[in-house]
Amino acid sequence: MEIWPAIDIRQGRCVRLRQGDYSQETVFGENPAKMAKYWVSQGAKRLHLVDLDGAKDGKPTNLESIRNLARAVDVPCELGGGIRDEQTIQLFLNEGIARLVIGTLALKQPDWFRKMCDKYPGKLALGVDAKNGWVATDGWLETSRTSAMELAKQFEESPLAAMIYTDVATDGMMKGPNLVEMRAMQQHVRVPVIASGGVTTFDDVKNLNDAKLAGCIIGRALYEKTIRLSEVTSFFES
Repeated sequence: MEIWPAIDIRQGRCVRLRQGDYSQETVFGENPAKMAKYWVSQGAKRLHLVDLDGAKDGKPTNLESIRNLARAVDVPCELGGGIRDEQTIQLFLNEGIARLVIGTLALKQPDWFRKMCDKYPGKLALGVDAKNGWVATDGWLETSRTSAMELAKQFEESPLAAMIYTDVATDGMMKGPNLVEMRAMQQHVRVPVIASGGVTTFDDVKNLNDAKLAGCIIGRALYEKTIRLSEVTSFFES
């Protein structure tokens, strides 16, 4: 199973939010590139990046920090947050980002997203962010009336890199992932599903692996040291 350490960037710093709430922020570092190098030194083979300001503003906001990070490490990085047009897709791919996560525009402009998936096969991941089963958009500030499963099924025939399935209620809460929903999503779509939200312990990662998830994103648990990255990567990626 793939392990994706998360680096969330807000105003150029490494932070974590609770349940996507911008008022519940904890700063874990001033330099995202330095943090990326640290996780790679601990065994990270890939990194999951989020431009939190970009997700909220609907456009790239932390470009300099992301550019410096991508140049500082020699592992694939995926990025989500504020990717709302083809120009932005091209910008980040040219900056060395391996793949991009798109959620809001996939929901609001599905035909455009299908076109982008066909044009950039294997370079785009569908971001499925769910609040009580409904898709959250615009940096989780809005909730739609489309179910997470409905959104996922719309695009399972497209040449996606993966689906990033985030349970907003568990994100940053350190209480474990929504294993039932994660398992159900992977069972009902053909695309590899990366679980995000609530991963807190080694057993949480093991349970997701047993549920046949393709990978998981680990955030606050790494920063608060309830999970040791070197232990997880050596066990699941050996």
